[in-house]
Amino acid sequence: MNASLLSRSAALVLTLGLGGTASLAVAQEPAASAQAAEAAPGDTHIGLIYRPEIAPSSYDAEAAPEDEGVAGARMAVKDNNTTGRFTKQTYALDEVALTEGKSAVDAARDLVGKGIRYLVLALPADEVLAVADAVKGEGVTVFNTAAPDDRLRGADCRKNVFHVIPSRAMQTDALAQFFTLMRWRKMFLIVGPNDNDKLYADAFRASAKKFSLKITAEKPWTFGPLAKARGDTPTRSEAMVFTRGVDYDLAIVADEANDWGDYVPFRTVDPRPVAGTQGLIAATWHPTLETWGAAQAQNRFRRLAGRLMRPLDYQVWAAVRSVGEAATQKKTADPAVLAPYFADPAFSLPAYKGVSLTYRPWDHQLRQPIIVVQPKAMVTVAPEQGFTHQRTPLDTLGVDLPETACRF
Repeated sequence: MNASLLSRSAALVLTLGLGGTASLAVAQEPAASAQAAEAAPGDTHIGLIYRPEIAPSSYDAEAAPEDEGVAGARMAVKDNNTTGRFTKQTYALDEVALTEGKSAVDAARDLVGKGIRYLVLALPADEVLAVADAVKGEGVTVFNTAAPDDRLRGADCRKNVFHVIPSRAMQTDALAQFFTLMRWRKMFLIVGPNDNDKLYADAFRASAKKFSLKITAEKPWTFGPLAKARGDTPTRSEAMVFTRGVDYDLAIVADEANDWGDYVPFRTVDPRPVAGTQGLIAATWHPTLETWGAAQAQNRFRRLAGRLMRPLDYQVWAAVRSVGEAATQKKTADPAVLAPYFADPAFSLPAYKGVSLTYRPWDHQLRQPIIVVQPKAMVTVAPEQGFTHQRTPLDTLGVDLPETACRF
């Protein structure tokens, strides 16, 4: 079964299972309904708090652009205002770039003090929690767009936080479903030295157990950041034989810092595919995504930002669009009305994924299809065909209601 057929079949089951229609190429541009045109006038400010990427000291082809995430927010505000012309609602973006020594909590309090009740955070997990706790009781809705930590949807969940970025469990479940479909059962797990690498490895172990995959070997990566190293060294020669004597179908790399994962493909002793944080990856967005109106979004973003749209751009876009879409559907921008509505099953976000997206009421995670891609092509879309659920196939990805540790 070729990759394009897999992608089409996965997309078909998503659309049929959730929307009851087989139309897969419908553009999902923001639109105003006749009912929405009756909305009362409103002026909604949305705060974006982020830490700018530090420019690399030497050339790095994979370096994040300075406006990563911010460009997605700007496009979303423009989209919100496109609809707002019909609903008599206007939107504005208040951007706060955290320079060295500036606190995310202080930035959040400043924005809330100006009357802003929607905060979009492109920050790590600890700062997300600090901001959420600092604005608790202020009627503020916080959107997490950059922290995939499962604990934020579990024991450390917060009622005022909604998660747009998929959890690590959702990402590894998407990969595991595809491996199951392809009958790749034996996994060789390679774990980097960083804390986030270990968290990704934990998520993959859980996914392997969930989908009956076998981890036949596991080794720590001890050769340093070879993917970023220049020139040849004895260490590289040692790494060449790192996979010798292991029986596996697939090498899974856990390298969220992108230090060494790109070094592994085509350097294993036996010819085996590589997946995980590098190689074949699970993502919210990719330049090769073109179906469901995504091509139009790709083109609009390129015209706006002068570059390709990255996953963080998409995640921030979806957070800002969530506010605009909820305001359109409820015909008001009142935060007291919209805050509980985000978790209401009646809320839905059209987001170029073939189905409208919703937030899970038990942990406030955005349900969404996950695309599985290689660097130059989309391979498939999860959930895969055949993985069913009593509510929606999207709930086969990540922690389900009976297993959640989240208690609001």
